[in-house]
Amino acid sequence: MTSYSKTDAAVAALTPEQFRVTQQNATERPGTGALLHTTAAGIYVDIVSGEPLFASADKYESGCGWPSFTRPIEPTSVTAKRDWSMLIPRTEVRSTHGDSHLGHVFKDGPRSRGGLRYCINSAALRFVPRAEMAKQGYAAYLDQVEDVPAS
Repeated sequence: MTSYSKTDAAVAALTPEQFRVTQQNATERPGTGALLHTTAAGIYVDIVSGEPLFASADKYESGCGWPSFTRPIEPTSVTAKRDWSMLIPRTEVRSTHGDSHLGHVFKDGPRSRGGLRYCINSAALRFVPRAEMAKQGYAAYLDQVEDVPAS
């Protein structure tokens, strides 16, 4: 079983934006994230720990300006906590093992898919294409990623 954790080396390798988002609880500007329009099959992992977080099958276009997902790849891969930094309370989501700030979860997602919208910063994620998953140690998650026909 793979162990995922935050290391000093992983934190030191972050770009300033990735550090600001994951370690200082910041939010990237809407519409600017590198993974916002990614539609390829694969998984999204914590940029710090490599922990699997979301599958492409659960990503959808919400129109909010950040990558949106209906659920985490494993219920235990994210932790939720109340965030009182704005005028109204929100629910922050963090990676369980890396303790990276990922974004927030809202109850305005597609009802047919559970009703949740995980609004996640691209800067907190690394995308692993389906073709690379086994090679990078994520073969256990292949059954959660849809095949995308060649164009």
